[in-house]
Amino acid sequence: MATPLLIGLGVVGSLVAASVAWRFASRRQSLPCPVWLRWLVELDNPFTSTNRSNVIVQQLDLRPGMRVLDVGCGPGRVTIPIARAVGPDGGVDAIDVQPGMLARAAQRAAAANVGNIRFLQTHVGDGGLDVQPADRAILVTVLGEIPDREAALRAIFDALKPGGFLSVTEIVFDPHFQTRATVTRLALAAGFRERAFYGNRIAYSMHLEKSA
Repeated sequence: MATPLLIGLGVVGSLVAASVAWRFASRRQSLPCPVWLRWLVELDNPFTSTNRSNVIVQQLDLRPGMRVLDVGCGPGRVTIPIARAVGPDGGVDAIDVQPGMLARAAQRAAAANVGNIRFLQTHVGDGGLDVQPADRAILVTVLGEIPDREAALRAIFDALKPGGFLSVTEIVFDPHFQTRATVTRLALAAGFRERAFYGNRIAYSMHLEKSA
């Protein structure tokens, strides 16, 4: 009976160690979720409502004609419902560093007959973003994957219209999880102020406003 328990503990320990190593390594280079795991990113987390696409979109208070910046869009799980919400007079600039993720997002958008998304392969924080001024921006379990988080938040701040806000979603199941205190510190340094908070300390969305 002891052997299965030891094996189980060993597996759990290995997963924890791998998660810690991945998180530590991501501080020195970009280590986004690999493209071959895109199917997992496309799923809503069954253990928390915070990361569900419909919840995130509802909290953004979108209206037709708005522009949205989706940073680290991955396979487009949240991108496509946002594009539907802003309608043909609005649009989404969807950014990712991996061409495979962008290709999958574009494929899903075409299948959904959504044509108001512009897909851009770029590293956020390497300079200014070549996007239209945005009413909203989102980072869904992405901030911890960015090596220079400070520069990335400054670039997003500059891309937002005055009065617009950035929505940051984090869940503890993500190896790149960022605590509320960390996000608050980085956001304030970039010029944001907290507008709203949803959830709890292990699964939350925080809205960060650019003052009008």
